[in-house]
Amino acid sequence: MRVFVTGGTGLIGSAVVADLLGNGHTVLALARSDASVRAVEAAGAEPLRGSLSDLETLRAGVARTDGVIHLAFSNDFSSPDALAQGIREEGAALAAMGEELLGSDRPFVAVSGTPSVPGRVSVETDPVPTDGPVGGRGRAIMAVLGLASRGVRSATVRLPRTVHNEGKGGFAGLLTDIARRTGVSGYPGDGTHRWPAVHALDAAVLFRLALEQAVAGTSWHAVADEGDQVRDIAAVIGRRLGLPVKSVPTETYGPLGPIFANDQPASSAHTRRTLGWEPKHPSLLEDLENIDS
Repeated sequence: MRVFVTGGTGLIGSAVVADLLGNGHTVLALARSDASVRAVEAAGAEPLRGSLSDLETLRAGVARTDGVIHLAFSNDFSSPDALAQGIREEGAALAAMGEELLGSDRPFVAVSGTPSVPGRVSVETDPVPTDGPVGGRGRAIMAVLGLASRGVRSATVRLPRTVHNEGKGGFAGLLTDIARRTGVSGYPGDGTHRWPAVHALDAAVLFRLALEQAVAGTSWHAVADEGDQVRDIAAVIGRRLGLPVKSVPTETYGPLGPIFANDQPASSAHTRRTLGWEPKHPSLLEDLENIDS
């Protein structure tokens, strides 16, 4: 299958591209800079120069391929306005790619996030939030899933808040960056709330399996660790960096503060059973031992 991939040079995307190529697929990858073009070519894929805001380029990429995996996002969490702009940009991109796929029965796998469900572990049938700081992403994803009734084999792979590799990535990576900047390895509240996690190389396999196998309109959980307490995550970061570990105000985390403070464990039992996905790489707490002191 020839696959159009957005976000193909990031932590997750580069792993997805490598996994696709290693399993007999070819890849056309969106590349927004000269450095990204070089990275795509070095990986063995074909670059398509453009950004997530270039809707005509996105449509052209879809038209040239047999299926789509969408991973790109601005990742600017510096302010509520920046986050909102990134969500709007992604929503427009998803709509444009979806329109190009109508009636084709081609697969469209979009990235999403595992939801938080009060009082229990979330599962694949739980809805994603459509309000709050990232509600716009939830609404865009629901629209993607709705394409199942319009001749698109749409599916979502829900990532946990931390997708990691060599101690980098996700919410845990943000905790590390903030710890380096502030001199404290902090956590919100009492730190007993739980975050799920997955290694990027394991997540990449699930994106491919969803592309190859997923039934239209379905959601899948890329969860290896059901939920580590955030204070345990902060403790490893603090030990690796030689910094004190303590509770800090939720406002420390900017517009993501309310999400950081949520208890959000998630299960992938249905995903593993149905698609045959089995994570094999180090857990988050093991992988954080790779943080440079």
